[in-house]
Amino acid sequence: MVDSVTLRVMEAYTRDVGRGVARVDYEVMDMLGASTGDVLEVKGRKRTVAKCLPLYPSDEGRGFIRVDGLIRNNAGIAIGDTVAVRKAKAVPAEKVALAPLENVPPIDERYIADALEGIPVVKGDSVMVPYFGGRLTFQVASVQPQADAVIITQRTSISISERAAELKGIKRVTYEDIGGLKEEIQKIREMVELPLRHPELFERLGIEPPKGVLLYGPPGTGKTMLAKAVANETNAHFISISGPEIMSKFYGESEARLREIFREAKEKAPSIIFIDEIDAIAPKREEVTGEVEKRVVAQLLALMDGLESRGKVVVIAATNRPNALDPALRRPGRFDREIEIKVPDKKARAEILQIHTRSVPMAPDVDEDKLAAVTHGFVGADLEYLVKEAAMNALRRTLPEIDLEAEKIPAEILEKIQVTMADFEQALRGITPSALREVYLEVPEVHWDEIGGLEPVKRELREAVEWPLKYPELYRRLGYTMPKGILLYGPPGTGKTMLAKAVATESEANFISVRGPELLSKWVGESERAVREVFRKARQASPCMIFFDEIDALAPVRGVSADSMVTERVVSQLLTELDGLQPLSGVVVLAATNRIDMVDPALLRAGRFDKLIYVPLPDRRSRVEILKIHLKGKPLAPDVDVEKIAELTDGFSGADLSSVVNTAVSIVLQEFIDKYPNPKDAKEHAEEAAVELRHIEEAIRRVRNSREGKTIEKQPVPYYR
Repeated sequence: MVDSVTLRVMEAYTRDVGRGVARVDYEVMDMLGASTGDVLEVKGRKRTVAKCLPLYPSDEGRGFIRVDGLIRNNAGIAIGDTVAVRKAKAVPAEKVALAPLENVPPIDERYIADALEGIPVVKGDSVMVPYFGGRLTFQVASVQPQADAVIITQRTSISISERAAELKGIKRVTYEDIGGLKEEIQKIREMVELPLRHPELFERLGIEPPKGVLLYGPPGTGKTMLAKAVANETNAHFISISGPEIMSKFYGESEARLREIFREAKEKAPSIIFIDEIDAIAPKREEVTGEVEKRVVAQLLALMDGLESRGKVVVIAATNRPNALDPALRRPGRFDREIEIKVPDKKARAEILQIHTRSVPMAPDVDEDKLAAVTHGFVGADLEYLVKEAAMNALRRTLPEIDLEAEKIPAEILEKIQVTMADFEQALRGITPSALREVYLEVPEVHWDEIGGLEPVKRELREAVEWPLKYPELYRRLGYTMPKGILLYGPPGTGKTMLAKAVATESEANFISVRGPELLSKWVGESERAVREVFRKARQASPCMIFFDEIDALAPVRGVSADSMVTERVVSQLLTELDGLQPLSGVVVLAATNRIDMVDPALLRAGRFDKLIYVPLPDRRSRVEILKIHLKGKPLAPDVDVEKIAELTDGFSGADLSSVVNTAVSIVLQEFIDKYPNPKDAKEHAEEAAVELRHIEEAIRRVRNSREGKTIEKQPVPYYR
């Protein structure tokens, strides 16, 4: 057994953040004579304590200690540093005095004692208390009894001093607060942390350390948060510039502000300058008309790679429009590396949800994996908002039990508040993924059992779209390639649009519905841009389905139309998107038409629309199923025979059958209101109303006549002067 062991610091697992836990492997525990639950002393530049837990098997034998940002801050260490770890003796705390590090609302001390129960502390440590979706930060001002370490228990008397503690640079954003960006964090740490903390490595190699990083990607993916985490973890001086704030109406002042920021960064080096929305201050010079913007771009270029060295200053910039930036900035020496922050995939979404829900009181029925699976296209900001909305739903449920006039809400009431799966499902209905807000998004709620008949068509669609999305590993192993496009064609009213919605619902994919003609514009190039935009958004929010209804209006046969070549250019754009250089990863295009002869033949080949599925008029068995769906929940007389109705409706489409049932109900209503014109009488005898076979037969006659263009009785047109 040894007195202390030297270990390398790594970030904590997501589930351990805020629990006062240090994870080491079993070999180290044996060397120190410690077991799970014992208290370890972690000594860096300062001394702190944490509860001992074993590492996951994948980290065994690597000489790691995993601690969260709070413990790293208390020990004065950063990721990659080495620390001395030894077993410490901790006694139960009798009294602990806490000093707030920020403005805190009135809060019950018993609630704090419950939240911190089992966490070991020493005087001077910072502690965080989860407070319904947020975190309150305190400093341990004093402990009783005086000992190496104390453990807070339910019997510990907690007191909060009114005087705030001096803020000692507590890490607000750490790497553990960022989910799903492991590779990106690794890249940015190589670029930023190493040169600032260990410049001797680059001196030994005889190379200039990287000086600039450009983070780009859709809004809400965590670009700004990543920059803040890097600044906190490196303990560098952090200067944040919001693009437009340096612009001024006075000649030369904008450039002077930029120079001043770089001068301050150089004086307080090591420094990080973070420029948010850099496209606002450094647009392409050939495309802007204002002289101010051109001078600001020139000044930024000179500061980043001019005659004067900028020392240990790293520039991080963020934008969601990288192609709007001046090309001179996008070269080594200025922005050495460009890191794309993508829309998170399922695994990344699960990590992000774990981060945002770690302080939230969750009910046992909440399934985070299921939530991650159904939130396609959600970025980090959307997932944070989802958790907030679910928490607000839980609060609305318990609000009637809370006495809002009371100075403090009792701890018993606070403990009762739990966020359930139903709260998350309700919150999901009101959230649109931010990556899809600019395009028309529809969330269809149509299931296979709501579509009568068409079994062969349903099976083909499930095999082509739903199964590859639900069983990706199996399909990847077998080398199956998802079809790029599926065209549903057939007579009007056979359920083509409904089938497309059912595919999107059952495969849990995002669904963008495009009505053919709505993309067409009178301005040259706008129609093609609209098509490009739809596909770009779909790629961002994949897995995604784009549904083109009435595609014959958008992509007619070329060389026939006389509309100044608009549709011809749109067809060319569609062909390029479907089978061009840019891959359609995770995007399936569905289209529907009842005039396949009018669709351009180039679209109908394999590799574009791989599957052409004919949706026929329903046969007798399908009509029975469709009628059962439409008659469900309606009061039916005993003489209503679905089989007989199916025989009478030979040649009717699904839409016609829906119309027959609706017309029959309308006839029943007319008869009933004629019989009981008084609303009070009608209410009393409502039970008598029922759909009889004669009503359905009359409805079939009316629908057939309207389909064949016959009029029942021509009314004279009234003339008004």
